[in-house]
Amino acid sequence: MCANRKCLATVYVCDGDDDCGDGSDELKCSSPLTCGPNHLRCNTSECVPLMWSCDGDPDCSDSSDEGPERCGGDGVPYLLNRRANCTAGEFRCANGECVRLTWKCDGDPDCKDKSDESDCPLLTCRPDEFQCGDGSCIHGTKQCNKIHDCPDHSDESGCVNATKCEGPLKFLCKNGECIDSSKVCDSVKDCKDRSDEPKKECGLNECMINNGGCSHVCMDRPIGFECQCPTGYQLLDKKTCGDIDECENPDACSQSCINYKGDFKCECYEGYEMDPVTKTCKAEGKSPYLLFTNRHEIRRIDLVKRDYSQVVSTQKNAVALDLDVANNRVFWCDRFHRKIYSAFIHEASDPSQQVPLVDSSLQTPVGLALDWLQHNLYWTDSGDKSISVASVDGTKRRVLINTDLSEPRAIALDPHHGFMYWSDWGTRAKIEKAGMNGVDRQVLVADNIEWPNGITLDVANRRLYWVDSKLHHIASVDLNGAHRRTHISSAERLGHPYALAVFEDRIYWTDRDRAAVFMANRLTGQDIHALAENLNDPHDIVVFHQLRQPQGPDSCNLGSVANGGCEYLCLKAPQITEHSPKYTCACPDGQDLGPDMRGCVPAAPRNDMAATSSPPGFTPGSRAIDAEDFPVPSVGVSQADAVPHLATAPSGSPEPLTPLSTLKTVSSQESKALGSHSTATAMVISTTPAGDSSVSQHSGGEHFLLGENLTVAVLGVVIPIVPIVATVVFGLVCAGAYLVWRNWRRNSTKSMNFDNPVYRKTTGEGEEDEIHIGRTDAMSHHAHHHPYPQGVGMGVVGAGGGNCPQFIALPLGGSMPDPGTHWYTEQPMLSTAK
Repeated sequence: MCANRKCLATVYVCDGDDDCGDGSDELKCSSPLTCGPNHLRCNTSECVPLMWSCDGDPDCSDSSDEGPERCGGDGVPYLLNRRANCTAGEFRCANGECVRLTWKCDGDPDCKDKSDESDCPLLTCRPDEFQCGDGSCIHGTKQCNKIHDCPDHSDESGCVNATKCEGPLKFLCKNGECIDSSKVCDSVKDCKDRSDEPKKECGLNECMINNGGCSHVCMDRPIGFECQCPTGYQLLDKKTCGDIDECENPDACSQSCINYKGDFKCECYEGYEMDPVTKTCKAEGKSPYLLFTNRHEIRRIDLVKRDYSQVVSTQKNAVALDLDVANNRVFWCDRFHRKIYSAFIHEASDPSQQVPLVDSSLQTPVGLALDWLQHNLYWTDSGDKSISVASVDGTKRRVLINTDLSEPRAIALDPHHGFMYWSDWGTRAKIEKAGMNGVDRQVLVADNIEWPNGITLDVANRRLYWVDSKLHHIASVDLNGAHRRTHISSAERLGHPYALAVFEDRIYWTDRDRAAVFMANRLTGQDIHALAENLNDPHDIVVFHQLRQPQGPDSCNLGSVANGGCEYLCLKAPQITEHSPKYTCACPDGQDLGPDMRGCVPAAPRNDMAATSSPPGFTPGSRAIDAEDFPVPSVGVSQADAVPHLATAPSGSPEPLTPLSTLKTVSSQESKALGSHSTATAMVISTTPAGDSSVSQHSGGEHFLLGENLTVAVLGVVIPIVPIVATVVFGLVCAGAYLVWRNWRRNSTKSMNFDNPVYRKTTGEGEEDEIHIGRTDAMSHHAHHHPYPQGVGMGVVGAGGGNCPQFIALPLGGSMPDPGTHWYTEQPMLSTAK
């Protein structure tokens, strides 16, 4: 027991860390003279594994395992963001870190040494402007106007409306003065306009006549009266009361809210019960507890007994974790070893029981989530910028998403409805949503978000929560991205929040700046308390309780066929409508689904036209090469992974004739033009070996250059131009022919203009093979008219001028029988259709 009466596991006594908070667990400790043969003794007398020294990652509290006397070099402390060179969009801190250039001089220190906020120009505003807390300026008239004009809302803080004159204790004179209501109708002129002493209204009780017109309560005033409502009702206008829907307030109830007329009732979901004292919903069953990563270990805190113990030890850099509550297993990522591990919680302290599930092709795994119903494991990798899935034993895996990802971080799953959610704190920070099979991708949050490090789902209340380390707040939206709320916003309270968990009415989060775990009330944002302090480097955090992972059917094993009949992976499909599939099959990278959509076949070579239509067996992870899908490859991706070729072949011949070592990208328009040519066909063929499973997933990461074969390159430019030029010439010829015909038609046509019932002949003596009829404005009142349909192939002759109407040319001779008289109400349209 610590001196502050805090209980602590004996393993934390004399371990070199102040776990009690008052240092009492490190008192009376005798420093070991030597460490084991496979350990290194730090200058602070700590013992760390020898293999951890000189690995660029300080493990001793004084960084002596990375010191220049042991490892050489300049001895500068290791920093995660420290690089030799920063990019053009980054600022280099004095300690070597790289942060975004836009974060320099923004009022918020982002460098560990705060050098990004040094030597910043002092922002000043004009005398007629108001300076916001972030240094920006707004016009002085915008202060205290009940509208937040400053980004930090400082223009509305501390405002007091001095002209407010409301309530039963105040009276507003007609000239704008405000006096005490006790001075009204006291025979003394207090308002300069004497509006406080009206002779006809003083002493008159309007409530005596028809209750003043109020629907419920009428309160007489010295001058006039006021309608009021009982509890649970509100004024809809000045006299009528209506029910208040208390359930519109998200803080009204812990979980379920039922509105009644004049009242409301709170209820709890199945598995929870109402606390009679706090009126909040508490989970039934065993006590919930927290698991969180602390760099070299995973620790546990019981939320009821407040027991504090170690679950997993001797880790190098554990950053992400998740649980299988039903099987009592824990999964975690070690970013240093680039592996994903699993162990039963009661055996996790034994290194021999820590099983590596995924130990290859990982670069920087930073987020982890378990599908506890279909038994699949999902993770994000910020190194190769992808989201992947594997079976729970790690034997089957594939990449689901690897496009439009900048810095993917946290991931969360909703297996009952088939959706996954993830955060991306890259150039365009956002939170996205997609089906757990990779389809129906959409952005949930993209505004007012900078650094969404951690996300979590409140399964019971159907909301998504996240922490923003740059904006220092905790916010949430519903699972459709609507009804956004900010629960906590404070740079003092939220230094560098990294991950969070939600359970019952509490939010739990880790803070790397303050090296602690905190909790708060999720409804009010108040009651903030520290659960664990003086930690090493806390990252991810989860809650262990059976209600956090509600049980449901395994969609892949509902019938007699195991794994849904899939040869490889069976993935939950998003339940968008009642007709949505329960699952879909998926194949390893480099393979596609076969005709039966269950078996796997080698991926067929893709060409440009495949970008517009999916071939049979197309799966979400397998993408056709598109003209716009060639970004600069990330670090570690070699251009030799896939060398494309361009070949020209006679029509109907599948064999390429002239391969090129490099290729200029072909747009979709150009590919269509090439495809329509009768003598040549453009094809993109990859020379990647069939065993390379990364073809379909990394098809957007190669560089194509102009070919060495000049003839083919020229054909690729000339062939698309020929049909375009021919089309333009043909169009000009047609337009000229039409104009000549129209001029001849106008000159040779005789016309007659008439007003019903009197006809006026306007044509000369000559051929009378055609007449032109028109409707004047005098007939606009005719009720039985027939609008002229657009697109009828009849000639139109424009009116010559004055008030003459437009005419319709009708041939005589009975070739177009018309049994009735038709008055056309719309201007006729000329049609060139045949």
